[in-house]
Amino acid sequence: MSRLHGTKDFWIGALRTEGPAFAAAVAEAPPETPVLSCPGWTITDLTVHLAEVYGWVNVIVTTGGTTRPERPSVPAAPPAGTSAVEFWQQAYDRLMATFDGLDPEAPTWNWAPQPKKAGFWPRRMAHETSVHRWDAQLAIAAGEPIEAKLAADGVSEVLDTWLPAGRRTAKGQWHGVVHLAAPDAGQDWYLRLRGEGVALLDTDTILDHDDHRARVEVTGTASDLLLALMGRVSFDTLGVRGDRALLDGLRTG
Repeated sequence: MSRLHGTKDFWIGALRTEGPAFAAAVAEAPPETPVLSCPGWTITDLTVHLAEVYGWVNVIVTTGGTTRPERPSVPAAPPAGTSAVEFWQQAYDRLMATFDGLDPEAPTWNWAPQPKKAGFWPRRMAHETSVHRWDAQLAIAAGEPIEAKLAADGVSEVLDTWLPAGRRTAKGQWHGVVHLAAPDAGQDWYLRLRGEGVALLDTDTILDHDDHRARVEVTGTASDLLLALMGRVSFDTLGVRGDRALLDGLRTG
């Protein structure tokens, strides 16, 4: 099943680790260094992107309410004389100050088909930052895996948030049961793909009367599973058995 592996404190703790690691990686790289896992982007593009995301989330959380706030039509950019990493640091510091005082139960808009509560955003930002930290480190040939517990919750987030929201990379119709296994995190996920839909399953329900002829099992570390779901590594680098075509219905990046 999908299990939350964290709370507000867990996700903020992850941000306190992943944020400085991201900053250290981008500070080490020349500004025009290509980000291999984000084709067409440079380190500067990646840094400004993450700063802009932080700024947008800060607006959402501080505005409150379950209606989507107006997003600026012009993307944010570093002021003259401010480097990309300084721009990122300012946005990170503001967001962390907001999160420190956050009531996770406060009514707050999010884009997922789940309760509109503020606790959505520390989780989302922890995973956004961890994956982009990996991107930045890969650009300097120093990629470190995402910590297992955090990565396992990231896999759960893809399955309980991204896919139900329709945020797949590809459009299509997929039918069958998928089993993902992360032995290092002690977790398995079962999900049934039904056309454009997806349902997470208890292990006790996967052998009901539905047609499960198309199945696939994927085994790897929680970090590798998350990076594959987010389009950073190929599923071929993991252990795959069964109908690989179903995996196209899981990619969100």
